[in-house]
Amino acid sequence: MKNRFLRKWVEERFEVEKLRKPVEEQLSKPLPPHVSWFHTLGSMSLFLFVSQVLTGILLLVYYRPTVEEAFESVKFIMTKVEMGWLYRQVHAWGANLMVIVVFLHLLRTFVMGSYKRPRELTWIFGALLFFLTLVFGFTGYLLPWNQLAYWATTVGTEVAGAVPVVGEFIKTLLRGGAAVGGETISRFFVVHVIVLPWTFSFIILAHLFLVRYQGVATMEPVGAEKKIEKGQGIPFFPHHVLKEGVVFFVLLGVLVTLSVLAPFDLGEKADPLRTPHAIKPEWYFLPMYHVLKYFPKLLGIFVVSLAPLFVLIWPLLDKSKERHPLRRPVSMAIGILVVLSLLVFGVLGILSETKRQIFGKTYEFDIYGIPRAASLEQPSP
Repeated sequence: MKNRFLRKWVEERFEVEKLRKPVEEQLSKPLPPHVSWFHTLGSMSLFLFVSQVLTGILLLVYYRPTVEEAFESVKFIMTKVEMGWLYRQVHAWGANLMVIVVFLHLLRTFVMGSYKRPRELTWIFGALLFFLTLVFGFTGYLLPWNQLAYWATTVGTEVAGAVPVVGEFIKTLLRGGAAVGGETISRFFVVHVIVLPWTFSFIILAHLFLVRYQGVATMEPVGAEKKIEKGQGIPFFPHHVLKEGVVFFVLLGVLVTLSVLAPFDLGEKADPLRTPHAIKPEWYFLPMYHVLKYFPKLLGIFVVSLAPLFVLIWPLLDKSKERHPLRRPVSMAIGILVVLSLLVFGVLGILSETKRQIFGKTYEFDIYGIPRAASLEQPSP
């Protein structure tokens, strides 16, 4: 009786049939036969974004964005608040996993040639989402106000300050002054919890609309795509939806497992007067940061800034009509080279300015990540 009353109440106020038809059309829309588990990466990215928003709201209940209280408020969350340690770790791990998953989603789109006409705008929105994910990480990294975050932000803003003409203005705008301090944490907080989530949400809506409106790209060349009729391909509902449901539960399990077994250490409170040894940015900025070491400052910044530009305009540069990766040798060679360079420079960045034992021998790695046998210190007389 209650359900009947509610249905009648809704039908009297909305044209339900007009709403039902487009929903049913989208649910019954078939997907190309080559759609696999890799096509759940987009949904995984959305799941992680929602997770970040929810855990971020929980953290905001206790977090205080000031130099005096930021570190202590995070410490309070982790030690005193009921289950606070868990949702802080889920938020921290979620940020790292989100960078990985969004990158893999972009990479899958590249390999499948799904960025080609008429889906260039879908690719551009997806690339923007990846860059915003990195900005999420950069702005959120400072908020705990610990030593590593403080000095990594100092180094990051110094790099921005080296940009010709506008560099000093950008550095001051980011920091809110001459050095990283209270104004910096306030600005990063506003960007992280207000500007970025709203911007991200609007771009996600535009990206999802284009994906559903234009459909998932088939493997046929540009201009030769055939419309998938009902009864062909893979049904979006329930087949693909069930895949995404399975992935959500697995991803949630991975998040909680990592949070429990490999928690991030809060470290020490930021001290502007004590510089730690070998300050480095977070791992997702490390390849770009390490590349800067091989060039003069201005040339290095120019080289590094070309990467996001090429990612954005790649659909305009690749004029080939082929989508299949085996028929796009040049594009695939460039993609493989980019991924390998990210891995190589990332590993070199991790190893640089460290001392490690390898096969029983101690090696010191210089700023470029090149090893040399560690010299034995002579005992003082």
